[in-house]
Amino acid sequence: MTPGAAKADKDIARLVASLMRDVPDFPEPGIQFKDLTPLLADAHGLAEVTDALAETAKGADLVAGIDARGFLLGAAVALRLGTGVLAVRKGGKLPPPVHSETYQLEYGSATLELPADGIELAGRTIVIIDDVLATGGTVAATEKLLRHCGATVASAAVVLELGGLNGREVLEPLPVTSLLTI
Repeated sequence: MTPGAAKADKDIARLVASLMRDVPDFPEPGIQFKDLTPLLADAHGLAEVTDALAETAKGADLVAGIDARGFLLGAAVALRLGTGVLAVRKGGKLPPPVHSETYQLEYGSATLELPADGIELAGRTIVIIDDVLATGGTVAATEKLLRHCGATVASAAVVLELGGLNGREVLEPLPVTSLLTI
């Protein structure tokens, strides 16, 4: 990594940290939720995060944004890259037919879905974008779902990684970029 790149990495991490809000006991007692809504609502913060995520996604011909904040980030990154964006939805939100994948969360289980018709994914190179990487279950389910549809998943990128939850290890060997790890 060049000295300029290292400084840019520190600058973006500092920006993310400065615009993040801690919410105690959400969504359950004992959970310290990291709210990135203030970052997304800040024009400069959103632009900087979009640029940093887009830099990691070069070469993709489609961006997959995970429900729900990943939609916002994924769409912004797709615009920067000149690609389309694929919304990876929570179960029950898409009309049939769908491809689906059920997985475990930190506090329960969930299902993700993609349209089975209308979007050709086979042979596409896709980058997964989301807001937070925790245990890795959501990104892993997204990767599995996309590969099942015949896509090549090049990498994943997130704004925030909760390092103590070992999500990165769950995703190996998928390359993962996080703008801030805490």
